[in-house]
Amino acid sequence: MFSFFKKKFSSPPPASVSPAPTEVPTAERAPAEPVTAAPAVAPASAPSSPSPLPSGGLIGSALVIPIDIPEPAAVPPERQKWLDKLKAGLGKTASNISNVFTGQVIDEDLYEDLEAALLQADAGVAATEYVLKTLRDKVKATGVTHPVALKNILIATLTDLLTPLQKQLVIGQHTPTVVMVAGVNGAGKTTSIGKLTKHLIDHDAKVLLAAADTFRAAAREQLTVWADRNTVEIVSHDGGDPAAVSFDAVNAGKARGKDVVLIDTAGRLPTQLHLMEELKKIKRVIQKADTTAPHEVLLVIDGNTGQNAVTQVKAFDDALGLTGLIVTKLDGTAKGGVLAAIARERPIPVYFIGVGEKLDELETFNAREFAQALVV
Repeated sequence: MFSFFKKKFSSPPPASVSPAPTEVPTAERAPAEPVTAAPAVAPASAPSSPSPLPSGGLIGSALVIPIDIPEPAAVPPERQKWLDKLKAGLGKTASNISNVFTGQVIDEDLYEDLEAALLQADAGVAATEYVLKTLRDKVKATGVTHPVALKNILIATLTDLLTPLQKQLVIGQHTPTVVMVAGVNGAGKTTSIGKLTKHLIDHDAKVLLAAADTFRAAAREQLTVWADRNTVEIVSHDGGDPAAVSFDAVNAGKARGKDVVLIDTAGRLPTQLHLMEELKKIKRVIQKADTTAPHEVLLVIDGNTGQNAVTQVKAFDDALGLTGLIVTKLDGTAKGGVLAAIARERPIPVYFIGVGEKLDELETFNAREFAQALVV
């Protein structure tokens, strides 16, 4: 359905893979510039701040000033189908925010209503204050008077805020590329690993799974099911030490010529410091098997957990040095604004977002798409 990573394998890429687009600037954590890329949809460039803007049309008696938001590239049907699912999942949040702009004037009541809507969407205090200040400054600079124009400014502002999170997972700069995946129990960690495995092998990557979540009942069996479903090998010890399983998996990945080793680590709560120390141990032991590894440290967070997700990101980043996030379950009750909070407080790249359990319900993150889903 899509290519979510860049690779440097010896075999040529499939004919369906498109040439690399111009990269969008990313956070300071971005790895070295890769050689090739194959995203399904080119990331949209961050919109520039308009000052001044040309005149637009009329809505009622109010002059509408168009905001300079570049038009997105043509969206393939598969991507559009997934975007519709994302918009449906964030529909309640979008409705609450969109209703703020149904009046005829921009006044303090509108700003207060927008503040409440953003906070209810889990955007957090820091991101909400930033967004409101930016809107006030742009309204003052451009002289817009109608809420519809302000709504466009909000989309542009959220796109700017979220753009540092927009980054692709890079596979192929190391052989094997060792990916350590962490997250609290119930966040969808093992399921996300299964989905990543499917898409990796769809792009001719040879994948090895490591069942290092040895403390959770049935975790090894769950990952084994994903290994069987994707027809990939798995390293698993019955009741073994998580660090030992990880060490053996990295060595096995080298010996068997694998392109990627995905390590499913034990679920941890950031408040359980002794368990977080176990994760640090796993990382240290991985480095004994390969001094350059792990090459990626991903955290899976549940989009329904609100501001607690920000707390998790900070705690796991402090302990492990995260390189990317996977945000799951952005459907139904998820509010979505937590990504704005993460962008403001700990801007770690979001490699993927998910809206369900199916294989096609995990997709690459695009700042503009997400901003529109939150507002429109």
